[in-house]
Amino acid sequence: MTARGDSGSASVELAVLAPLLVVLLLLVVALGRTVLAHQEVDQAASDAARAASIASSASAASAAAQDAAQRDLAGHGITCSPFSETTDVSDFNPGGIVTVHLSCTASLEGLSLLRLPGSETLTAQGSAPVDAYRSVASASVTP
Repeated sequence: MTARGDSGSASVELAVLAPLLVVLLLLVVALGRTVLAHQEVDQAASDAARAASIASSASAASAAAQDAAQRDLAGHGITCSPFSETTDVSDFNPGGIVTVHLSCTASLEGLSLLRLPGSETLTAQGSAPVDAYRSVASASVTP
């Protein structure tokens, strides 16, 4: 017996499996980029909490947190529509904690060559302590 019936079967197997392997590779890349986006939103929440904790007042903390989060996400190429930021400054005093909640709905269309439809909402929370030794400006000045 000769093996003439098997000639070319490796080429056919490669032709059948190659598209499946490419799709699998693109799915792995898409999953990796989604995980990276989650990590970047987590980092943005931490950075926003830190920016809020070093703000001069509780009223300036929310604006500082939102600005820091938007700059951080834009720096990583993440566009959120809609973007939501909530800053909890109820414990904004020396030794207290500031907490920031971020919610970012990111489109999945440009994720990779797959052109995935839809969007994903990424949420994160970050907390930072307010410096226990920060100076507090007094309203009255004594001579």
